[in-house]
Amino acid sequence: MHAHFHPLGAALAAGTFGSLWLAICLVGGLFSVCALAFWIWMLVEVLTRETDEGNNRLIWALVIVFAHWVGALIYLLARRPERIRKLGR
Repeated sequence: MHAHFHPLGAALAAGTFGSLWLAICLVGGLFSVCALAFWIWMLVEVLTRETDEGNNRLIWALVIVFAHWVGALIYLLARRPERIRKLGR
């Protein structure tokens, strides 16, 4: 017995893989756009609302710029609630 290659089977397999690849790219693209928007939001938040006492503004801006969305997440979880509690903004 010989295995037979069927062109339709290959096309269906490629179509399924192509759909999966498209879905992965769309989800990844959406995540990237959301991460960029979040990063910009936190950077603007630092530059406009953070006090310059002890160079807080500069340090947090550098953390966000160099650590990208991870730095923005650290700022959101670690510093922002404290700033709002102390300054009310």
